[in-house]
Amino acid sequence: MTADITGDSKVIITNQDGIHEKLDEVVIKHLSHAFQKPYQAHTELAFKEMDTLVRKFLAAKPDGDIILDACCGVGQSTRILAAQNPQALVIGVDKSDHRITKNIEGFSSQDGYQADNYHLVRADLNDFYRLVKAANWPVSKHYILYPNPWPKSKHLQRRWHGSAVFPQMTSIGKSLILRSNWRLYLQEFQQAAKQVNLVGCIEKVRKTTSPLTPFEAKYQVSGQVCWQLILRQSCQTI
Repeated sequence: MTADITGDSKVIITNQDGIHEKLDEVVIKHLSHAFQKPYQAHTELAFKEMDTLVRKFLAAKPDGDIILDACCGVGQSTRILAAQNPQALVIGVDKSDHRITKNIEGFSSQDGYQADNYHLVRADLNDFYRLVKAANWPVSKHYILYPNPWPKSKHLQRRWHGSAVFPQMTSIGKSLILRSNWRLYLQEFQQAAKQVNLVGCIEKVRKTTSPLTPFEAKYQVSGQVCWQLILRQSCQTI
């Protein structure tokens, strides 16, 4: 077993020496076979409510930005992104009702972070992504911040880039922004993304950058390096 990260926070340990040997094979399989799992009722209902909000927003602001904050947890990142992008409608999605309804003590009252242009919704992203794609939401930025790394080799298909919904999720947004404290996760996502014509570079998140999530704050305090990958459509003609 090899440890990829050092610090006082939880250390990510993996039995992989590098990018998973079956990554390309798994991605090609998902690109070749449609994901046909039935939608969960609670996610269909949640999406219907959000879709109504999106349509109203776009009717009032045809050039407005839609920002999707996937795996938003307690919604701190959603609130910050909303404050930073007052012209946008920011939608944070998480599967846990407990997390998205949790009150972040003192956070909403902090100067500069009060915003009313965001919504938090409980939904299964495996379904929500497919519904967003089918509805053709004009998402400008799609954030996936510090997803569960699933570092064991046998759990490749539990990582987003190894999941069946990868084709849909990577087609949402003009830019896809990921952050992780496990660089290998972003390296794998970067390699998988090339198969859907998305390219981008992995860079360190500057220590002077204000943390977007509680996890990022914890990693910064413990001295861990956080990484960011921004993906956009390749300009290369095939």
